[in-house]
Amino acid sequence: MAKCDICGKGVSFGIKVSHSHRRSNRAWKPNVKKVKAVVNGKPCRIHVCTRCLRSNKVTRAV
Repeated sequence: MAKCDICGKGVSFGIKVSHSHRRSNRAWKPNVKKVKAVVNGKPCRIHVCTRCLRSNKVTRAV
């Protein structure tokens, strides 16, 4: 599950280029954590990227 439930950040794709310039496909995955957060007044587990956690877009449940 590499998708943030808050901002929608997901996997992005590109091309890896080696030193000899051989090209192959690769994927960049966001740093997603499964946290217990307050959503609509109730605590539940959601997948949140660390950027949203750091910028306080999520209220963590105790």
